[in-house]
Amino acid sequence: MEKKVVFGVIVLALIALPLLVACAPTTLKTPPTTTTRSMIDPIVSTQWLSDNRSFPNLLILDVRAPDNYAKGHIPNAINVPGLGNWYLNLFCKEFPWMEVPEEKALFTTIGKAGITGDSLVVVVGRTTDPMAPYAVADAARVATTILYAGVENVAILDGGYDKWAAEGKDTSTELVTPTARAYTGAAHKATFVSKDYVKGKIGKSIIVDARDPDVYFGLVQEPWAKKAGHIPTAKSLPIPWFWNFVKDKKGAVTYGTWKDINIAREMASAVLGEDASQEIIVYCGVGGYASSLWFVLHEVIGYTNVEIYDGSIQEWTADPEAPVVKYKYE
Repeated sequence: MEKKVVFGVIVLALIALPLLVACAPTTLKTPPTTTTRSMIDPIVSTQWLSDNRSFPNLLILDVRAPDNYAKGHIPNAINVPGLGNWYLNLFCKEFPWMEVPEEKALFTTIGKAGITGDSLVVVVGRTTDPMAPYAVADAARVATTILYAGVENVAILDGGYDKWAAEGKDTSTELVTPTARAYTGAAHKATFVSKDYVKGKIGKSIIVDARDPDVYFGLVQEPWAKKAGHIPTAKSLPIPWFWNFVKDKKGAVTYGTWKDINIAREMASAVLGEDASQEIIVYCGVGGYASSLWFVLHEVIGYTNVEIYDGSIQEWTADPEAPVVKYKYE
């Protein structure tokens, strides 16, 4: 009798174990590498780029303003600035509301840049003052937009052009004209979500505010927001905490880099948990910081179901019926 009971328990365990494994949430693993993510790491060092500039299908995309590019850039880099190409300003120049371009226009931009589905794109931005954090976010926004468009191998150059130049690596002032190609990818529509979608997810999914803590808490009201505070239930995970800034003797930022991947994962998991498959919606003021947080959560750390509320707090607070919470950490 005892042998039958033991045998029965073993059989039940063998049946139940696969079911338990299948139902268990996907947990965070080690950082993605060139063999698990795609053909290129999400953030590459200046040394890596220096050593691999002849890598097949590698395209260096400088997204700084044309005058900065003209003064000096990484050899063979092409110049397609962020504003007006990789994100749009639909409302006013003073306080831009970032919006992803229409698919046709975006694909045209990608094609004119010579980017194909097989390209390995390294996005090079500005990482110094003025407003260094926004400059770092600009490159991340571009990388996120290209990934959204279906290009799989997209990376950010850590430290941007400013770190490259500060290290004394070779530069050029020669204008590089890309060879235009037809781009026929497929956009990942689910990456960007609407205000109504976010409203329906309050209390159901994790909503994350990527802005500075004082702004999230409501002590500071951004000029593009009609109200101070954050979306109800939103957790605070400021994207500037994921960056390091090197400063000169006068306190001006020389260049900015991303924190070590292990530190980034520890910060994210402490706020969001270890379940890599849970739905996470990120937002900020106008879309730049949110794109940066999406990039580090989805591409670097490995959360698989991350979305961007592109309208962010500017659109949210423009709606008098949309609720806002002040003086509270969720």
